[in-house]
Amino acid sequence: MWKIPLFDLDYGDSEQKAVSEVIKSKWLSSGEKTKKFESEFSTYLGNDILSTAVSNATAALHISLLIARVKKDDEVIISGLTFVADANVVTMLNATPIFCDVNSLDNWNPNINDIKSKVTAKTKAIIVVHFAGYPIEDIDELVNFCNEKNIVLIEDVAHAIGGSYRAKKCGTFGDMACFSFFSNKNLSTGEGGMFVTKNSEYDRQARLLRLHGMTSMTIDRHEGRTISYDVIQPGLNYRIDEIRCALGLVQLAKLDINNQKRKSLVEYYVDLMGKELTSVIVPFTQLSDKSISSYHIFPILLPAECYRIEVMEKLKSKGIQTSIHYPSFKEFSYYSKFANCKLEYADEISKRVLTMPLYPDLTFDMIDEIVDNLKEIIL
Repeated sequence: MWKIPLFDLDYGDSEQKAVSEVIKSKWLSSGEKTKKFESEFSTYLGNDILSTAVSNATAALHISLLIARVKKDDEVIISGLTFVADANVVTMLNATPIFCDVNSLDNWNPNINDIKSKVTAKTKAIIVVHFAGYPIEDIDELVNFCNEKNIVLIEDVAHAIGGSYRAKKCGTFGDMACFSFFSNKNLSTGEGGMFVTKNSEYDRQARLLRLHGMTSMTIDRHEGRTISYDVIQPGLNYRIDEIRCALGLVQLAKLDINNQKRKSLVEYYVDLMGKELTSVIVPFTQLSDKSISSYHIFPILLPAECYRIEVMEKLKSKGIQTSIHYPSFKEFSYYSKFANCKLEYADEISKRVLTMPLYPDLTFDMIDEIVDNLKEIIL
């Protein structure tokens, strides 16, 4: 359907071989591939990280809040510009999401001062997202603040795998962090996620929560390391399977190379739009040289007078797929009760954001075509 899709998988013979090996092994869940993926992921992040592979990033977020002991009537501060999963996991625990604003129309990461202003005696945790893959450059200030206030800091790293600030990987700043391996992510396994922490007790709890509170896995009993198991706390089934972990290992090996490809494409986009579409705002062009982005998505801010749906439909007619990252929470039926929560920048961005195609196999010629069509539509 799409001449230029929003995203396209970088899958090939290596992924096919990895899946085939798992099928031939006849061991499909919680086995050696899972252990290897966790180990290599920890090595990739460094900084003494412990990794627990889970079914998806939402599961990792849920586990994080359970470990943080978030309960009814607690408050959790989240960005007003992020995927609804952050609000949903808070709400599912009968806690209250408190939305913070972002920095500006060209820096869409959470505003640390606004976060601080919204902390109350009920604040139990803060979830921050490195938007579009760009590191939060004042995150050290937030880490210190959370330590002083005894507030749990959780990084939502769904966009930022491979990103870093001051040579420290995104996902290694907070008390816990959550990664996504959904199909459109830089590391793609279809579904899947990773819970990471430096805290060995948090890691122990995450492994119990992932596995019904059981003290051993099926493979431990299959290989004779134990006969039975105990259940030492309530838990859930948030396991990932071996096929996805096998895919994850291949994708992890490609990650840095593919992120470099994304970087080149984004730089080309930015240069071209700077020449051809000066009425369009491209965020995150002013970050310091201490930041390395994962370049997960390429969002732009359309001129205020543009009718976004019409722009998207006209691009669609040319075979160019676009998306919106993200609609305001207040536009969703359930979260419309937060309509009075005014966020100067996040609200405006949600009205005008348009996400353009970005993936490793996108070409400069495709970007030329995208920008030419966009220019024709909005000028």
